Amino acid sequence: MRVLDAGCGHGRNLVHLLREGCEVFALDGDAASVEHVRLLSASLGTGLPAENFQVGLIEQMPFQDGFADVVMCNSVLHFARNEAQFRAMLTELWRVLRPGGMLFCRLGSRIGMDFERVGGNLFVTGDGSKWFLVDEEMLLDLTDELNAVLVDPLKTTIVQDLRCMTTWVLRKRIA
Repeated sequence: MRVLDAGCGHGRNLVHLLREGCEVFALDGDAASVEHVRLLSASLGTGLPAENFQVGLIEQMPFQDGFADVVMCNSVLHFARNEAQFRAMLTELWRVLRPGGMLFCRLGSRIGMDFERVGGNLFVTGDGSKWFLVDEEMLLDLTDELNAVLVDPLKTTIVQDLRCMTTWVLRKRIA
């Protein structure tokens, strides 16, 4: 199975997949994080080439259309500066996913808590951070726009009364 972690950070979501022998690819805007994932992969003896782990932006990924069986984007989309960037990132995540593949996103939301709006979909969370937050209606509308199948109902966790994190899992229809 080919898995792409878009916004991989230090690879905390990849350890199990690397150990299980998945063909893992990862992308992050931070070069130090990507190097950490390369070293993690090597330390686990995966044999994956260093080129599988790249520095780049989610909204401009260097992978071909339909590249991955699974695309993960965990705790990244809420860092979008505005709706245009959010949609550009989502478009790329969807583009690199093969038909029949699964997109797993965990992102900040307004489901379950109220936040101060500072413009558009930007809100101040409980720790003072400015995040691009979605709500249930937006996620369900985006699911329809993508002509996707919602694999699992939306699930939201309230994190110590500071923020809400929602899990959004989609399957790309086979044409």
